[in-house]
Amino acid sequence: MTHAAFSFAVLALLLSPGPTNTLMGLAGAQNGHRKARWLIPAELLGYLTTILPLLWLGSEVLARWQIVAVVMKLAAAGWVMFMAVRLWRMHENDSTPNDVTARRVYLTTMLNPKALIFGLVLLPPPGDPEFASKLGILGVMVMTVALIWGGAGSLTRTGSSGGRRLYVVQRIASGWLAIVSITLIAGVIRA
Repeated sequence: MTHAAFSFAVLALLLSPGPTNTLMGLAGAQNGHRKARWLIPAELLGYLTTILPLLWLGSEVLARWQIVAVVMKLAAAGWVMFMAVRLWRMHENDSTPNDVTARRVYLTTMLNPKALIFGLVLLPPPGDPEFASKLGILGVMVMTVALIWGGAGSLTRTGSSGGRRLYVVQRIASGWLAIVSITLIAGVIRA
């Protein structure tokens, strides 16, 4: 795959709504763009935690023990549903903040199905001469897309009804995360 085709595929996948992007948008809505950008290292580390072992061991392990893929998908679905329920239970005037933390971003990204696609499909094996450059492209794009989603979320903070909008954004994020979780579970059941 050429660098241009790889870049386009990575960008298309990263920009699509998912659990990590939902959290980055919510972080921007809760704390503004500047605070959301401090979560980017957690997102990048989350992807690398899943991708790098997959590149060295993934296809062999998943071919031998298909249950590993099922367990990974179910763990991801469970974590995403946990976050959806937690966000949904927050009330508009809740005095205890439910801020998006680096830990949540890391765990969510580590369990994000997109990481499986990067590690098993898009990135070349570590011995490939293009491995380092494509891994670098992926890293830059992860950071760029995180900034985009955090910035988009921060736009909801403007104006006098920012608190109400944050509540609505949290409800929408909760609903989207529930849909992602149910989709993951449905995929496991179909397989």
